[in-house]
Amino acid sequence: MNANPGAANEAERVMQICNACRYCEGLCATFQAMTTRRNFIITDLEYLANLCHNCTACFHDCQFAPPHDFQINVPAILSDMRMQSYERHAWPEGLGRAFVSNGLWTTVVTTLSITLLLVLAFILINSNTFFGVHQGPGSFYEIIGHSLMITMAGSTFGFSLLAMAIGFKRFWRLQVDGKVNPTHLIAATKDSVTLRYLDGGHGEGCSSIDEQASNSRRFFHHCTMWGFLLCFASTCMATFYDYILGIQAPYPYVSLPVVLGTTGGLGLLVGPMGLIWNKIRSHPETTRHQSIDYAFMLSLFTVSLTGLLLLAFRETAAMGLLLVIHLGFVLGFFLMLPYSKFVHSFYRYIALVKFASEQPTDY
Repeated sequence: MNANPGAANEAERVMQICNACRYCEGLCATFQAMTTRRNFIITDLEYLANLCHNCTACFHDCQFAPPHDFQINVPAILSDMRMQSYERHAWPEGLGRAFVSNGLWTTVVTTLSITLLLVLAFILINSNTFFGVHQGPGSFYEIIGHSLMITMAGSTFGFSLLAMAIGFKRFWRLQVDGKVNPTHLIAATKDSVTLRYLDGGHGEGCSSIDEQASNSRRFFHHCTMWGFLLCFASTCMATFYDYILGIQAPYPYVSLPVVLGTTGGLGLLVGPMGLIWNKIRSHPETTRHQSIDYAFMLSLFTVSLTGLLLLAFRETAAMGLLLVIHLGFVLGFFLMLPYSKFVHSFYRYIALVKFASEQPTDY
């Protein structure tokens, strides 16, 4: 897909002015990378945009920010360029366009439609089994057969992985293909895991609408990131239990899959809601494309909530309904994953790899 010339031209104008001023040079990697360039082509602009953590410190520090005639708003224009990079490198292109243009409603309609169809289908197939009480190992598969569950989840997740891999490859080849070594990968991984540049450039965190700095956004990002990773680890461990140890779900409350999943699920309740709260409190002139942000946060929250509810009521007559609802939300989440804000984690990692490759050898 071709770049949006309007957004690219505005981003180039802003970067040229910032490059001449350099007041914000010490804030973050975005401005450090900017100073090494004289001209800004679309590849450079997408690189700088994905380096940006949208802490908004540069907006509040800028002497040329609105209402100045220069109208310099780095967080907003780089947000435009990030969205463009997600859409431009997405596969298939049409789906990427749908989520970027109206991510919240696309996600809600897709997820609820899948969930409703599944609920109706299983009620019509066997309502007595669906609303019955099932206990012990293998009880989930009395509602949804093992093969059917694996086919539905595996096919949607497989499609998601393929789509994300294609987008990752496209962005990687444009930015860093053949220019990195293990040292750069290690540096980028460290910066990603610690959320190094989410401190506002001064260690005090991101700025809110009243220009008060806080590290709460960094904390909620950590809750979301580690919550997701713990849930992923729980799924991997459950797969090991099922296929290697021959133990079928649901597992005991003190088992490793349940402990990991519960801990991660709690993180995915706290983190997304905290990030939404921070976004609501951010300066309105720096906040754009909230639809796709809210869609991803709410999707994480609802998948976690339905999973925890299933855990709490799995030995009651509500188990069948909660299992199918949770599966529907998981399938919807998988389908929207390559076109959601989730891809920013991969694109930002690539940008951090490139940034590390441009630094002195002692970086």
